[in-house]
Amino acid sequence: MPLNAVMVVDKPAGWTSHDVVAKVRRIVGERSVGHLGTLDPLATGVLPLVLGRMTRLCQFYTGAEKTYEGTIRLGFATDTYDADGEPVSEPQAVKITLEQVIAAAAPLLGPIQQVPPPFSAKKVQGVPAYKLARRKQEVELQPVEVEVKEFTICSLEGDMLEFRCRVSSGTYVRSLAHELGQKLGIGAHLASLRRTAVGEFAIEQAHTLDYIGQAAAQDRLDDLLVHPRRVLPHIPSVTATEEDVGRIRHGRTVNLPEMSRSPWVKVFAGQAELICLARRMAGTLFHPKVVLI
Repeated sequence: MPLNAVMVVDKPAGWTSHDVVAKVRRIVGERSVGHLGTLDPLATGVLPLVLGRMTRLCQFYTGAEKTYEGTIRLGFATDTYDADGEPVSEPQAVKITLEQVIAAAAPLLGPIQQVPPPFSAKKVQGVPAYKLARRKQEVELQPVEVEVKEFTICSLEGDMLEFRCRVSSGTYVRSLAHELGQKLGIGAHLASLRRTAVGEFAIEQAHTLDYIGQAAAQDRLDDLLVHPRRVLPHIPSVTATEEDVGRIRHGRTVNLPEMSRSPWVKVFAGQAELICLARRMAGTLFHPKVVLI
């Protein structure tokens, strides 16, 4: 039977997001698996996966807000803006205070123009920037408008500072670390990063790959899945009648009077089977735009 579900993985360090997807495909025996937001290999934490027909929900998460915590090393920058890269300058002595770091971080808060790292998937004339950077070719990336909703400097010990941030989709935390180093005049790079939330999915819901493998072997994968009613919580839910389920199955509009003011609605058959996301066409008529049955 196909597995149509959402599962949150706690990605280990050293793995690409694609590695995690491939591993989960093998564990659960479901070929159709996608993720809701790439994590760099260095990073750990929340990587929500959509399985089976739930992959059709990816379009609703392209702008999902993300939350991180991590460490930044001061004193020198790297070519990748993180600890996996090569230093681009000699290390400098770090003789600054926490107050100075907090003051330097303040301009990075809010809507900002951010230049993506040269080692990133952003394309330059159709070629991913990281491929050009690996060939030692000059990479010129244009600034992108992003929003840093929170950038809290928690502590500073020696050349290491701890931080927490909440950012819009498309924000590179590596770039935040690099820009902070530039503002301080001593260079900096991202030393470690842990993602604690993507949209409504939090680290408390995340499971390690080992634990997922054990659950699959014990036939209790259902215990690890996110309940469909908790997916896309900003979209209201309605339970369909048998007649409406039949109409949705054939792609026909349904009348949902109680949802007359909602642009979108999640339609369930029973309490736990999400069958479609429907869009309001006119008045109380909704058309099934994303059908999951």
